[in-house]
Amino acid sequence: MNADKVLDAKGLACPMPIVKTRKAIKEIESGQILEVQTTDKGAKSDLTAWAKSTGHELLDSKEENDVFTFWIKKG
Repeated sequence: MNADKVLDAKGLACPMPIVKTRKAIKEIESGQILEVQTTDKGAKSDLTAWAKSTGHELLDSKEENDVFTFWIKKG
């Protein structure tokens, strides 16, 4: 999936992936896609809940080699 911005949050523990995601999503336009890469196992539930509560859309996610990747469309 093509992302307009990529956020590398690997190695960061909760709540830093969410903090960094919130900052990065402010830097893109509505309708653009942010790709978030993290190694925090709690990020799936955290980012899913965060996207829903902030009006953004979690388009897809995957786990590969202990890295979780999320694609969030800015609302």
